[in-house]
Amino acid sequence: MKPSSRWLLAHTFLLLPATSLHAQASSVQSTPGHAQVLILGTGSPIIDAAHSGNSIGILVRGALYIFDAGPGVERRMLEAVAKGTKIDTIPAVFITHLHSDHTLGLAALAYYHGANAGFRSGGPLAVYGPPGIAAMTAHISAAWADDRAVRAQNRGDSTSWRLRGADVAAGIVYRDSNIVVKAFEVPHLPWPHAFGYRVETSDRVIVISGDTRPSDAIARECAGCDVLLHEVYSAVGLPKAPPQLQRYHPTAHTSTYELAEIAAKAKPKLLVLYHQLYLGGVSDDDLVREVRSKYNGRVVSARDLDFY
Repeated sequence: MKPSSRWLLAHTFLLLPATSLHAQASSVQSTPGHAQVLILGTGSPIIDAAHSGNSIGILVRGALYIFDAGPGVERRMLEAVAKGTKIDTIPAVFITHLHSDHTLGLAALAYYHGANAGFRSGGPLAVYGPPGIAAMTAHISAAWADDRAVRAQNRGDSTSWRLRGADVAAGIVYRDSNIVVKAFEVPHLPWPHAFGYRVETSDRVIVISGDTRPSDAIARECAGCDVLLHEVYSAVGLPKAPPQLQRYHPTAHTSTYELAEIAAKAKPKLLVLYHQLYLGGVSDDDLVREVRSKYNGRVVSARDLDFY
C-alpha cells in the first residue's frame, strides 16, 4: 500500500546545523520507524580526498536503500557503521543514470553487500535503474565470475556476490514495508534516460534529483517534500571555468540561481545541495550564499557522512 500523505502531518523533522553534522555523525543512529538521509558521497568525476563518489543512503529501521553508487561508496558505508550507525541490510540500489561517477561502486557493493560486510540478504543485490543497468550489472558479475567460483568453493555460497539489475521506466519501481520509490525522468544530456527519485516512507517524503538541468519535474515531485537533495554548480564560478565546461554545464546541470528558482516552486522543508561542482574555486558556504540570495528557505551543502 502506498504511504498515505496524512502520515506527513504528524512527522517530526530534525535539522542538525551544518557545522555540527560531522562532529555528531558518530552518535547519530537510526531511529526505529524514522527515515534518515545518510550522505555516502557528494563527489563528482573530479576526484579528491574529501568527497567520495556520488551516493545517497536512506536508512529506515536498519535497512539502507542506496541511490547511486559512485566509487568509494562501500568505504563510506563502513565508516558510518564504525561511527555507530546501525545497518542490517541493503535491500536495493537505485541508479539515476549510467555515468561512471554514479556506478563505479557497484562492483564493490556486490562484495561488501555479501559475507565480507555482513549485510547479507540471501541472494544477489537488486539494482534498479534506467535502460542499460541490467546489461551493466550482468557484465560486472561476469567480470568476477572466476573469483566468485573460488569463493563458492571456500564458503559454499556464490549468490551473495552477484548483482541483479532491472531496467525500469518512470513510475513506481519498488515498494516494501519501509519505503515506496518512484522514478521520474529528468533531462541530463546526452543520456536518453536519466532519473530522479521520489521516496516515501511512513514519516518523510525525500526527493533526489540525480544529475539534471533545470526541470519542472523536480518541483512537481517534491511539492512541499521534507528533503530535496539537488545537484548544483556555482553560477558565480561558471565564467571562471574552462570554455568547454562553460558550454557543457548549462546543458546538463543546474546552477545555484536556477536551483533557487526550482526550490521556490518545490517548497521543500530542507534543501540539501549535493554532487556539488565547485567551479571557480568556490566553497560550500559560497554555494549556499548563492542559493540564499534568491531563495529564503532552509539550505545546507552536504558533506560525506552527514545525516539529515
